[in-house]
Amino acid sequence: MIRQVPELSLERYVSGDDDARRAFSAALMQGLQRFGFIVLKDHGIAAELLSRAYASAQAVFALEDPIKRRYAGALRGYTPFGVEHAKDSHRPDLKEFWQIGHEPSPDAPAGQSFPPNVWPAEAPGFRDTFQQLFEALNETGVTLLRALAPQLGLAEHHFDPLVRHGTSLLRVLHYPPLAADLDPHRVRAAAHEDINFLTIMVAAKGAGLELLDRDGSWLPVETEPSNLIVDSGDMLARMTNGVIPATTHRVVNPAGPNVSRYSMPFFMQPTRGTSLKVLDACVGDGARFPETTAGEFLDERLRAIGLAS
Repeated sequence: MIRQVPELSLERYVSGDDDARRAFSAALMQGLQRFGFIVLKDHGIAAELLSRAYASAQAVFALEDPIKRRYAGALRGYTPFGVEHAKDSHRPDLKEFWQIGHEPSPDAPAGQSFPPNVWPAEAPGFRDTFQQLFEALNETGVTLLRALAPQLGLAEHHFDPLVRHGTSLLRVLHYPPLAADLDPHRVRAAAHEDINFLTIMVAAKGAGLELLDRDGSWLPVETEPSNLIVDSGDMLARMTNGVIPATTHRVVNPAGPNVSRYSMPFFMQPTRGTSLKVLDACVGDGARFPETTAGEFLDERLRAIGLAS
């Protein structure tokens, strides 16, 4: 059994001929079905922007706690250490984070309002850097969904209108060094599945990400800092009837130096009104999941992880 998450070149899809594009689409589908994860290289996001983003993340999380808490919010701005927990865990994860979404838009569909983003005045450059990174990762996500669509019996641009004004979020994560008196049962991020269509993550500063492989063992997911890591979430799993699974993953505590870890996952999500009904090409012997909307499902999951009441 292959035990390595496949590494794909997005350039093959963006600039390749028809054969190269079809091969990329097939490899993307196979990687997500086998692992729920792929590594993406040649994605076109400038290394300078990624480096600047990590410097900005370190600067904002180095601010004193009372300053960060001024910017605390629900799905925008700062979420303090020890708030979020995995769906089936009562122990909070060992992380703090900042969330950024689409800017409010008059073109958004009815019922799809965006709260304003929250920007820290004490961290110059944070806003510009992460607005750029949000747009770059969003564009990458649109491209991946276009590549995936034909594998699901859909037109290439099927997902475009669903995610154009979606509830996508860029989460800037900080896992601080572990406290000396830490409860040994607490981890940086307990085992969970993502909520969304796709997660596109800048390769983290620091090891620890592991996926639960099909044989029940944990497999580290590591790659070069310039690459992206992509995984499929619950919304896509529901829509595809499990043909593309949402793979359980976690971030374990460091076995080596006890230092901070930074990570930047982009959660690509559709509009709240998007139906998650099983696609016709994936029904097979019957739908495994009841029909719901992306908004209803998102609200349910946010309550389950402590980010909504």
